[in-house]
Amino acid sequence: MVERCAFVFPGQGAYLPGVLGRLAADEPLVAETLRELDAVAVRLGRAAPSRLLLDERAPALEELVREAPADLHVALFAAEMALFRLLTERHRLTPDVLLGHSFGELVALTAAGALDLADGLALVAARDDAFAAQPPPPGGMVALELSAARTAALLAGLGEWGVSVAADNSPRQCVVSGPAEDLERVRRKAEAVGVRATVLSVPYAFHHRLLAAVASEFTRRAAALHAGPTRYLLHSAILGRRVDDGDAVAELVAAHLVRPTRFTDAVRLLHAEGVEVFVECGPRGVLSGLVTATVPGVRALAPLRRRTSGPELADEIQTLTIHQFAPPPHPPRTAPASTLSPTPSPTPTPAPDDSPTHDEVVSVLRALYATALGYPPEVLTADADLEADLGVDSIKQTELFAQAVTRFGRTLPTEGTRLTSHTTLDALADLLPTLPPRPSSAPGTGARS
Repeated sequence: MVERCAFVFPGQGAYLPGVLGRLAADEPLVAETLRELDAVAVRLGRAAPSRLLLDERAPALEELVREAPADLHVALFAAEMALFRLLTERHRLTPDVLLGHSFGELVALTAAGALDLADGLALVAARDDAFAAQPPPPGGMVALELSAARTAALLAGLGEWGVSVAADNSPRQCVVSGPAEDLERVRRKAEAVGVRATVLSVPYAFHHRLLAAVASEFTRRAAALHAGPTRYLLHSAILGRRVDDGDAVAELVAAHLVRPTRFTDAVRLLHAEGVEVFVECGPRGVLSGLVTATVPGVRALAPLRRRTSGPELADEIQTLTIHQFAPPPHPPRTAPASTLSPTPSPTPTPAPDDSPTHDEVVSVLRALYATALGYPPEVLTADADLEADLGVDSIKQTELFAQAVTRFGRTLPTEGTRLTSHTTLDALADLLPTLPPRPSSAPGTGARS
């Protein structure tokens, strides 16, 4: 059977500090893409994205949202386009259709060929310039563990007309946006009736009429960029249809900030048209989880769920049996070191011979996190992103992981450890056995229950 493949491009939360560091060292195409985008960014008066994408010590998502959202958006665009080029040009993986989520729609436009790389980044810059020229009223977004239809009914029942559904993400998750005070009332009322509500780390009420003046300014600025025909089939979750010419691109730009993202409907439509494989073309893996929650049984690949090397990425891609994919063997690294290549990470400390098993660590972590967070254990699946999917901030993750480290008789390095690349129970379970034993304990005396 011939399976169809969709590339999906994530939005605002798809950032991981230094996510391309190892890939840029192994893959000249990634380093080349970053060099090109660095130059474009500087011409546009923006910071070079490589500083955020190559260094694991770069600022975290929350800091960028708060202090430098324009830098974050350039980095998101650069990471997604670098991965897209690597998958299509280096690994010869040809998608049948592209689909973006919120900000990801702008990247998908560029990947589809409607804009070249420079104009795609210019479009991202024009969006931020529009916010600067027309600052919107204070607002934000809240994720609810509820379907979009039930959320709309809840908002109507509460009489909260200032808040609206901004993103229909999956059958059991949507996002609402609106004025800050109205959102806080909705959050409290939702939790009072047993609906989990998570305040998202975003600077504005995206996909809401509060941004009408910004949208008008964005449309005006974007008109200076030339949009051509697409090379790949492109479906818009905002417009609910195909985007294939300049007129459709202009309509998408005009709707981008004020109309809701109907991701659930888009995924169901693509699946009905034969798409069985979804490849997330960006860092982390938020969309992959939404896809499998919407159409169980499909395959979803998130190549940048964590920081990865060229050979590791090639191995993961080879697990797909897509008819278009015939990967060349991964060559040995022969490219000379460039200014974009980060300093190699030190080799992890080997795990002791009596290291706990992977499943054992996952089980303990699940119980520990569920108790501390008040979640049912079944919600904490091994591949759920603790921050993006479950709303656990990085400080809380570090605190809980430190407890697990102690229980297993291990110790964190004296300088501490950042968990930005270990955001799932699976990833944490891989990390924990590599940590050294506590000096005061004999190996293997840590609790395992």
